Amino acid sequence: MAAKFQGLDYYRCDELLTGEQKMVRDTVRSWVDDKVMPIIAGHYREGTFPLELVAEMGKLGLLGANLPESYGASGLDNVAYGLIMQELERGDSAIRSFASVQGGLVMYPIFTYGSEEQKRKWLPKLAKGEVIGCYGLTEPDAGSDPGSMTTRARRDGSEWVLNGAKMWITNGTIADVAVVWARTDEGIRGFLLEKGTPGFSAPEMKGKLSLRASVTSELIFEEARVPDFNRLPKAQGLGAPLSCLNQARYGIAWGAVGAAQACYDEALRYAKERVMFGGPIARFQLVQDKLVKMVANITQAQLLVWRLGKLKDAGTLRHQQVSLAKMQCVSMARDTARDARDILGANGILDEYQAMRHMNNLESVYTYEGTHDIHKLVVGADITGFEAFRAPAPGEHQG
Repeated sequence: MAAKFQGLDYYRCDELLTGEQKMVRDTVRSWVDDKVMPIIAGHYREGTFPLELVAEMGKLGLLGANLPESYGASGLDNVAYGLIMQELERGDSAIRSFASVQGGLVMYPIFTYGSEEQKRKWLPKLAKGEVIGCYGLTEPDAGSDPGSMTTRARRDGSEWVLNGAKMWITNGTIADVAVVWARTDEGIRGFLLEKGTPGFSAPEMKGKLSLRASVTSELIFEEARVPDFNRLPKAQGLGAPLSCLNQARYGIAWGAVGAAQACYDEALRYAKERVMFGGPIARFQLVQDKLVKMVANITQAQLLVWRLGKLKDAGTLRHQQVSLAKMQCVSMARDTARDARDILGANGILDEYQAMRHMNNLESVYTYEGTHDIHKLVVGADITGFEAFRAPAPGEHQG
C-alpha cells in the first residue's frame, strides 16, 4: 500500500533507544520502504531473490553490523543490530534471512573461530556484499538433533575430504563460500568450502509455499577436497555451531517484531478505510479486539527484544533467553499475521497486501533455527533442571 510505514510505539519504547540506534533504524526503514516494498511481492510471486539489494545492504553497513569495524563491519551495538533485523523483516523474511545468515552464520563463525588470515580474507568482502555466504549444519535426517550429523570429513595429508549432505540452506546456491560442519575422528569441525570446489554442489530447492523470495538449497559433498587452511582452527565440538545459531536466533526475534508491525500497520489502515454496513469496519468490536491484541502483543515483544539486546551488549546473555525470545516473538508474529489477514477479508489473499505473505513466511520462521517446541523444551530444561528431549542415562538423576 502507498502510505509510508510509521511504526508502533504504544509504550514510547523509542525513549529507550539512543540517538544512534534511532538513526540506524530510521535509515533502514526508509531503505526498506524505497527499495524493498516496491519489488518484494513480485519476487515472492516468482520465487526469486532480489540479488541487486545485496550490494546496497553492504553499502549501508547492514551485513554483520555488530562485528568490529577493523574487519570492515559497522561495529554497532546489538540493539542497533536488532533494529536492522526488525526493519528488514518488515520488508520480508527473505531479506532478513539473507542478512542473518551473512552476518550471524557466516561472518560470526569466521570472526570467532577463524584464523587471522581467514578473517582478513573473508570478512571485509562479506560485509560489503561482494561475497555471499551460507551455513551448512542442518541435514536431511538431523534437524533438531545436529549432534547426529552424518556428514564426515577425513584427513588426507594437507587436505580434508568431505562426504555427506546438508538441507534447507539459505543462500546455498548463490553462495561464494559455505561454512560447513562435519564429523571427524577428532570431533565436529568447521570448514570453509569455496564455490567451484570439485565434488561440492548446491542445487536450489523448489516448490516452496513459504520464504519464496529466499534462496533455499541443498549442499552435497562427494569426495569434496578442502585444504587444511580452510578449516576453522578454533572450532571444536558441537558448541561451536550451536553458538552461531544463537547469533541468528537473536536476529530472528527482532525480525519477527518487524513482520508483526507490518501486518498490524496494514490491518489498521485497512480497517479505517474499509466501509461495511455504512461505516469503517474499525468501529466494530470484534475488529477492535484483534487490533488491541496486536498492539498488546507487539508492545510486549518490543520490550522483550530490547532487554535481550541490553543483556547481549552487557555480555550476560544466556542462550536460553534467546530461545525464549525466538519462540515467543515468532509465535506472536504468526498470530498477528493471521489476525491481520482476517481483518483484510478476501482482499487479504491478494499479494498487493502484505499479511498473507508474512503469514506464509512466518510458518518457516516458526520452524527454522530451532522449532517452536524445541525452544520451549530448552527453556523448560533451564527452569526445571530436566531435559525432556533426552532420556536420562541409567542411574542418572537430573535436577
